[in-house]
Amino acid sequence: MMVENDFELMEVIVVNDEDKLNKPDSLYKEFESAKKAAKLLSFEQTQKFKDASDAVQSVTALIEGKLSKRLKKFLSKKILPSYSDETLAVADAKLATAIKEKFQIPCVTSNAVQELMSCIRIHLPELIPDWDENEEAAMQLGLSHGFSNFGQQYEALLDDLDKELNNYIMRAKEWYGWHFPELMKIIPDNIAYIKTVLALGMRTNASKVDLSEIVPEDVEVQIKTLAEVSMGTEIADEDLLNIHTLCQNCIDLHEYRQQLLEYLKNRMMAVAPNLTILVGELVGARLISRAGSLLNLAKHPASTVQILGAEKALFRALKTKHDTPKYGLIYHAQLITQANSKIKGKMSRMLAAKAALAIRVDALGEESTNDLGLQNRAKLETQLKFLEEGKIRRVSGGPGKQYQPKKYDHKSKIMVYKDGADSTYVPLNKRKTFDSLGDSQKVEIKTEDEKDNVVPKREFEEDEEVKPKMKKKKIKHEPDA
Repeated sequence: MMVENDFELMEVIVVNDEDKLNKPDSLYKEFESAKKAAKLLSFEQTQKFKDASDAVQSVTALIEGKLSKRLKKFLSKKILPSYSDETLAVADAKLATAIKEKFQIPCVTSNAVQELMSCIRIHLPELIPDWDENEEAAMQLGLSHGFSNFGQQYEALLDDLDKELNNYIMRAKEWYGWHFPELMKIIPDNIAYIKTVLALGMRTNASKVDLSEIVPEDVEVQIKTLAEVSMGTEIADEDLLNIHTLCQNCIDLHEYRQQLLEYLKNRMMAVAPNLTILVGELVGARLISRAGSLLNLAKHPASTVQILGAEKALFRALKTKHDTPKYGLIYHAQLITQANSKIKGKMSRMLAAKAALAIRVDALGEESTNDLGLQNRAKLETQLKFLEEGKIRRVSGGPGKQYQPKKYDHKSKIMVYKDGADSTYVPLNKRKTFDSLGDSQKVEIKTEDEKDNVVPKREFEEDEEVKPKMKKKKIKHEPDA
């Protein structure tokens, strides 16, 4: 079996014992050392790239699953004449399909091939003669920067296409609006409007044309009804021909934009997968373009990533001593656009913090996986849902149980103020108040019949003094002498 590798160079490595590939779980044992790897593999041929631009073009074609010009020449000149009877092991399934269709070379793609590729990368310097690690590291760094800048050009082209397509559609609406002005109100979607104009032509053909594939049935009924009573003017056949040409250009631009967007999405998933999952391919490409490269963007803190693209507003706010902007290019991310206006600032701050971590992993990480982006995306969506609902966090209550606070019941004793305690005069013979008497000493209230039999006590007038009773002295009479 023959292995074709495509890094900074193209090389052909032949597997001497194909039976080892039947056990991919134990394949790593054959690569414990460079000597063992040399017994299993034998290095045959190599071909280096001419320059960095040649390498960028080859890598770009590989990501899309296409054959580059250099790879086609390498396969036709090096592989077909010498290894026509061998099977080619290819890591990418799309690339294997393209090679098989173009050159009719039998290709294989499996888990064993993926494991074999990983093992070859470990001992690649020992397998290839005249390998300079420092030179290869510099070439890899330059290739990554060139690949990143290559993606920025497509992002700028996509923005230009959006502006041009919008201008063309507005001109087509304005032009056809003289003939059928009611159509703009019925169909708000631009592409559906352009397709309807191409299918409809003159508004008098509305009853004969089937528009079910473009618009819903209720909209089709409205179009046919309004076409009969439209207030638009009549246009010549030459005008309609030019309108159709403009609409066809809009459709072509839209299809090219869709292809470019799909290409940009694949490119961003290859360059910065974690950042793409968090903010999307368009916002991620604009952030990289603004910073200059992915590595420069990784050097920025989260606060800078948050307001990147709003530099004019930032310096204007600092000069006038007003509030600084809360977001820049990151405002167009899906997590922020779908949030309420009150929490957009919070979401932009949280998203910028997670995006800064994702950028550093994409730029400096050893493995290009999107696990971090998926985890942070799930956390941000949960936090967004919590902020929109505004529910109180459960403090206790156990898992699956909602905390229900008990009703507060305040118990207080009723205190009665004693009026008899107001007097500051303390008589010698202090009388006891009614409240201070015990139950046995309290006076019983009698009925009316009992009150009549009671002898009333003498009441003294205010001026009358109460004279104390004098004890009568006993006078002893002495007997007469």
